[in-house]
Amino acid sequence: MASWYAIRARGTGAEVLIYDEIGAYGISAKGFLAELGALPEATPVDLRLNSPGGSVFDAVAIHNALKRHEGTVTVWIDGIAASAASYIAMAGDEIVMPENAFLMIHDPAGLVMGTAEDMRAMAEALDKVKGSLVAGYAAKSGRTPEEISALMAAETWFDAGDAVARGFADRLVEPVRIAARFDIGRFRNAPPVLVEAVGVEPEPDNGPDEGSTEAADEAAEAGHFEDTEDDRATASDIPEPPAEAPPPSETPPDLAAIRAEAMAHARAVVDLCRLAGQPQMAGRFLEQDVSLDEVRAALLAAKAEAEPEIAPHHPQPGPGPSARPWADIINRTFKRKD
Repeated sequence: MASWYAIRARGTGAEVLIYDEIGAYGISAKGFLAELGALPEATPVDLRLNSPGGSVFDAVAIHNALKRHEGTVTVWIDGIAASAASYIAMAGDEIVMPENAFLMIHDPAGLVMGTAEDMRAMAEALDKVKGSLVAGYAAKSGRTPEEISALMAAETWFDAGDAVARGFADRLVEPVRIAARFDIGRFRNAPPVLVEAVGVEPEPDNGPDEGSTEAADEAAEAGHFEDTEDDRATASDIPEPPAEAPPPSETPPDLAAIRAEAMAHARAVVDLCRLAGQPQMAGRFLEQDVSLDEVRAALLAAKAEAEPEIAPHHPQPGPGPSARPWADIINRTFKRKD
């Protein structure tokens, strides 16, 4: 399964790459934290970021783990550190940005399914999370919590020069090409130049850029960009229908819109599973390509069966349905799509 991060040894230190959406593919921060914790104490860490954000809960856990790490943490923003990714960046002892990189902060958001009480609980959780984010941004930048809160509410984007001037970064380096495709258009204040840049396929590099191009190339080889070798190999095994030339009047498919819709669906599935307390099931749902309505129905059915019935004729609930594995309950709720 693809992942959004990689941790590997580099000489006397370690390199950590977050080059995708945090918490994507149904993979939480649990594995990340385990691998980071396995590093020898005081290991210097180079954290390379090129991410549009993702799960704020995972980001807070990663930020706290990096702050606890005894070794020096140097953050390299190789293109974008937006939303939750920008908070992870604040854990760095030094934050380095190429001149054409961007950093964005905004209020946390979440998805909830349930009663009004469930929604109030989510609102309270988001308020608490924002308090943690404000404290982290303020500690790094030296800005007041009130100023940080206002910047977050406005969804504020900083180019590298602004980020250094405001205290969110420490050092500028030479510009790099933004070698990734993210759905930046979903943010309301995304800079137009960035929206265009992330949708352009990068050209081959003829020379190394300081501290970033080598890692980007290696990340691509390791499977951190789209259209990896494994993906292409798998795709080549699938027979394709005969190509037919579309009528001249037919509008070509909007690939960016298709990808944005797929990513939005994946985010919604992951959020629903997390809120139901079963994040590990997100991968199963995504593999079976089920609709959000089917996901909700499966989660609600599993929850109903997992809750023991307490009634006068059954005063002490036994294992019953609650002992049945979630996977079995969900598989009975909808048929697997081949």
